[in-house]
Amino acid sequence: MESTESSAHSSDKPPQGLADLVGTAIALLTLTIPLYAIARYSSNSVEVMQQVTYPLPEARE
Repeated sequence: MESTESSAHSSDKPPQGLADLVGTAIALLTLTIPLYAIARYSSNSVEVMQQVTYPLPEARE
């Protein structure tokens, strides 16, 4: 059962330059788009609502 054809496990690797470039671009977009969206849509001034206080009834004895 000898085969003269090359095996499926050849030492030649397919070129992955484009896949690496696309993967890097996707990773960078995944990290930067949320930061941009937060910076773009968050307001610079934060309105703090005053806490309403009510007088407590005095204890009767």
